[in-house]
Amino acid sequence: MKSKKGVLNNIEKHMKEFSFFKVLIWIVLIFAAGLIVIPLLFMFTASIMPATEILKMPYPWFTGEIHWQNYWNGIKGPYDSFIYIRNIFNSIVVSSSVTFTTVILSAITGYSLAKFDFKGKTLIFMAIMGTMMVPFEAIMVPLYMVALNLGISDSYAGLILPFLTNAFGIFMMRQYLITFPDDMLDSARIDGAGEFEIFWRIVLPNCKPVIATLAVLTFRTQWDNLLWPLMVIQSEEMKTIPLYITRFLAETNTDEGIMMAIAATASIPIFILFFTMSKYFINSGVHSGTKS
Repeated sequence: MKSKKGVLNNIEKHMKEFSFFKVLIWIVLIFAAGLIVIPLLFMFTASIMPATEILKMPYPWFTGEIHWQNYWNGIKGPYDSFIYIRNIFNSIVVSSSVTFTTVILSAITGYSLAKFDFKGKTLIFMAIMGTMMVPFEAIMVPLYMVALNLGISDSYAGLILPFLTNAFGIFMMRQYLITFPDDMLDSARIDGAGEFEIFWRIVLPNCKPVIATLAVLTFRTQWDNLLWPLMVIQSEEMKTIPLYITRFLAETNTDEGIMMAIAATASIPIFILFFTMSKYFINSGVHSGTKS
């Protein structure tokens, strides 16, 4: 009887500890979610308020008046030029192009480093990783001089070419493909498939989780890129969304409502991309040897 009672007491004690840690985890998760959601909620509520209401303290989360004019004024831009539409198109072209090239080139390089043996492979990989230690600020001036000499400043080429791929993407693809089953590759070679066919029809379709992750991170990085476009772009027609938003900060009388409306609108493509790709984070993987 005593032993049974002791076992029950231990079970009850462990259940209480489990409940305590479960509640603690939920509290931490809710707090972390709040840190992410509250700034977004502020941006969207401020985008439908008059500028005079946004600066009030304490902040009025909802005034009862929806000021949709902020969005229209932001899209019209200065002098009713509608330059915003061209700028958002520029950001879509640049971010999509860089994302596509980064995913493809990183996958090819990562696959080569993960699955092929050749002399100097480790040295090449370490050299690629070494470039991650060099901050962009250290190379942006020489890179700008190269862009000027090539005549690609103030153009799509000047915005895209310096970011065709990156070391982080290669590292992600290599680390993921190291775990790729060699038996699948050997079977395809026995069946007569060439290396390009193996890569395109077997490797890439089974890399959806890492491709989705790399695509989201690359697109977001380029979408938010301010420093390089600020250096290489001069004309209003070639500016990207971050440059369009910063022009509001340069104005003498900044309308915070319009600026928040533009920021909210510019966030929409990121949300669409993330929720489109999120299914691959959970449901994909290399286990059965078939396409997920």
